[in-house]
Amino acid sequence: MMTEPDALLAYLDTLGIGYEAVWHAPVFTVADGREMKAGLAGAHSKNLLLKDKAGALVLVSAEAEAELRLNRLHKVLGTKRLSFASEDLLLETLGVTPGSVTGFALVNDVAGRVRFVMERTLAEADEVNFHPLRNTGTVRVTQADFRAFVAATGHSVEVVDFAAITEG
Repeated sequence: MMTEPDALLAYLDTLGIGYEAVWHAPVFTVADGREMKAGLAGAHSKNLLLKDKAGALVLVSAEAEAELRLNRLHKVLGTKRLSFASEDLLLETLGVTPGSVTGFALVNDVAGRVRFVMERTLAEADEVNFHPLRNTGTVRVTQADFRAFVAATGHSVEVVDFAAITEG
């Protein structure tokens, strides 16, 4: 399982994916990183691994400031109610710890257990930023290159307009 940022960056190199990496103090929440990331180009992400009672796993990557209506998302995705995956499940499926969840962790889901959902705003950004398997860095890639990475992991990108998910 790939757990080191250097291994991820080497993998991006093998795929011919250009990137810019910035190293910083650990960032655990969007609020923690807001000031530091203000000077970095591209859309920034927040990422959650969710699980339903039937065992379905969904990695959600959303634009950092997007409002996530988790109490309604399961209806859009056709799953049972979703809750946050445990730390053990994060490690087992994606090889990351809480605070370091990232779209790049799909590289570790070789069994294909995780469904990948990207919030519309993030999916439409020209450039996107994700942690490189650890929350001590931020890696920017183009949208096209990120999608090439996702495809190389055997996953697909499912785009959901979170702003259109209403209460009720």
